[in-house]
Amino acid sequence: MRPASPTRTRAVRILAGALAALGVLAAPSPARADDQSISVDFAAATTAPAHRASGWIYGMTENGAAPPDHFFTDIRYQAMRAGGAQLPGGGWVGGGYDRRWNATRAQMLRTRALGGRFVLLPHDLWGADGAAISRFPGDNGNWTDYDNFLTRVINDVKATGIPVEWDIWNEPNITPFWNRSQAQYFELWRRTHQRLRADMPGTLIVGPSLAGVPTTAAGAWWNQYLDHVRANNVVPDIISWHSLPGDPVADVAAANATLDSRGIAHPRPYQINEYGAGNEQNPADGAWYITRLERAGADGLRANWASGGNLHNDLGNLLTHSSAGQYRPKGEWWVYRFYAQQTGTAVATTASAGYDAYATRTGGSARILIGGGRTTGNIAVNLRGLNATSGVVVDNRVRVRVQRIPYDNGGAVAGPITVQDRVLTLNGNATTVTIANNTVTDAYTVTVLPPTDTSFASVAVAQHSGQCLDNTDLRTTDGNRQQQFPCEGGDQQQWVFRPVAGVSDTYTVVNQQSGKCLDVSGGSTADGAVVHQWTCLSGAQNQQFVLRRVGYAGNDPHDHQLVARHSGKCVDVSGISTAARAPVHQWTCNPASQGSPLNQTWRLLGR
Repeated sequence: MRPASPTRTRAVRILAGALAALGVLAAPSPARADDQSISVDFAAATTAPAHRASGWIYGMTENGAAPPDHFFTDIRYQAMRAGGAQLPGGGWVGGGYDRRWNATRAQMLRTRALGGRFVLLPHDLWGADGAAISRFPGDNGNWTDYDNFLTRVINDVKATGIPVEWDIWNEPNITPFWNRSQAQYFELWRRTHQRLRADMPGTLIVGPSLAGVPTTAAGAWWNQYLDHVRANNVVPDIISWHSLPGDPVADVAAANATLDSRGIAHPRPYQINEYGAGNEQNPADGAWYITRLERAGADGLRANWASGGNLHNDLGNLLTHSSAGQYRPKGEWWVYRFYAQQTGTAVATTASAGYDAYATRTGGSARILIGGGRTTGNIAVNLRGLNATSGVVVDNRVRVRVQRIPYDNGGAVAGPITVQDRVLTLNGNATTVTIANNTVTDAYTVTVLPPTDTSFASVAVAQHSGQCLDNTDLRTTDGNRQQQFPCEGGDQQQWVFRPVAGVSDTYTVVNQQSGKCLDVSGGSTADGAVVHQWTCLSGAQNQQFVLRRVGYAGNDPHDHQLVARHSGKCVDVSGISTAARAPVHQWTCNPASQGSPLNQTWRLLGR
């Protein structure tokens, strides 16, 4: 359950995290069905979206080359926190510094190229990444080795020309990362802070990045740390902690109280630079953390501990990849993709005990991301002040599309699934949408559109192969032949279906990446005619496709044939091939009522 009471929630989530660590709790367990309601007030603007939650710990290959760019850019990637952890050689203390630094540098350069900030983890470069090590900085009162280490790292960072946020030491309150006294750590902090201020003026210093959350409890490690940095004038620029688990809203309130009582000025940046324990890495929990980070006004970097030791890849377990290096998104990646599309102005929401929502409005649409977990039941989403959404309300009506983002047991997910799409009449600029939540790990999105907009966007998944209709090699040229390719979530596999006026169930199909239309070459009516992309032409029937439901018993309601209007023939994967890059053409349709061949059956998840 999510919090009505932050205290109750923290206790529940900490217990769940402890059980997961012991192997007792492998996955979230559902509570009984529990109907709840949340509300969104579009008339109550808050701030411009900053996408605070879109940061990660590690998630790139050692050389920084993979995963491909679009997996980062499509989710408005904000930051990475890294330092070569778990690479062979043991870092500075084991003689493996160079390999760890080279990985750090490569990931730093790629992060910068992608527009993100880089949070440096010098403890990983040292070798304190949870493995047993022979020495820590300041052992026996000798700081010479650590001073030499700092000199090397500072010079290496300066040589890149890239600014970093310097996270002095990770989780110094637990022995896997700091197996020495608190006093020795405090001296490490003081020395490093002063050295960075002298040698790298302007570098942002992050800390303490403790394993835990802020607390007002007297004598707690958190408060001893604050007393030390205040007394020695070594307060970090960015105050950080880990939420594994936790509630960012409650934790920021505790941080504010403890800073206030010591005269440490705020607001200052808060960075929850590990959030999402292993059993929280699913669409429902991911969406909940996003909403809580936004509500708290704290930056977040999602943890990377559910990836089975695959720290240097897969964007923190948001992706899967094959031995051939083919990447595919999991459900939680789609949560971040929707979040990235929330632009314009954020608006006020009211949470329930089990769910929270992040909502935005912009010209012509409004978007709501709903997160929760550990319960099922109906979610009543009360939409208020809809007249404040420019261009959305027409004749006192709006169109509301609800999509489910599945967890699917942690497997690859081709895209969000539309579960409702209807026009609603408003009552006092308000309406209520009820979502039946049957799975504790799934997230939901609500998109509000003008009722006059009857288009939809979707992937098209060939049912014989499980691969997506794809704009080959992301080309933008006329005549680029279309293919099937593993579903990887990019705009080259996103298709906007625009209705043809006056013709039932007939659409032009526009590729979101190229802006060009699906087209049967030359208007041919022959079997085997190439299906490619072409500049969209008004009235061209070889660019118009009838969506014919595949109606045999037991099929998915999203399954359709795409029938070219000019020829009456189906978009078809050539030769019923299951190979990636198999070309797409048109072919005589098998009657849909008799069970279309699966290479002519396209699952349109967004319809």
